[in-house]
Amino acid sequence: MCASQTPTTAEELRGAGLRVTAARVALLETVREGDHLDVEGIAAGVRDRVGHISLQAVYEAVHALTKAGLVRRIEPAGSPARFEGRVGDNHHHLVCRNCGAVKDVDCAVGHPPCLDPVDDAGYLIDEADVTFWGLCPRCREQAG
Repeated sequence: MCASQTPTTAEELRGAGLRVTAARVALLETVREGDHLDVEGIAAGVRDRVGHISLQAVYEAVHALTKAGLVRRIEPAGSPARFEGRVGDNHHHLVCRNCGAVKDVDCAVGHPPCLDPVDDAGYLIDEADVTFWGLCPRCREQAG
């Protein structure tokens, strides 16, 4: 593979030390093409691509992919865990209080100040998880 080429999903799985299976390829592609999907949404997407997959297999695969750093798990309060393919950057989420829609939002302009708390209490901070709550445009329009 040329340095300028984007690695295939299978190559990314191998590079992360994971076994390549049709289900894992379909799952990673489903997460990346989805919009902060929960496990049931991921399972439906994988089934559309490769046929049957159990929810248990999806849970096991997203755990392995999360541990390998290929997907990110987010858990907005009051919602089931959701998964996204945007990893390796410092971004946060907007969550609609009404419908539960989740959207990515970049961190503050400049270096990520949200990684510098006033008091770190001796912790070595390596990630900040900020969630902004409100009403999405569709729900605001419906509330009129």
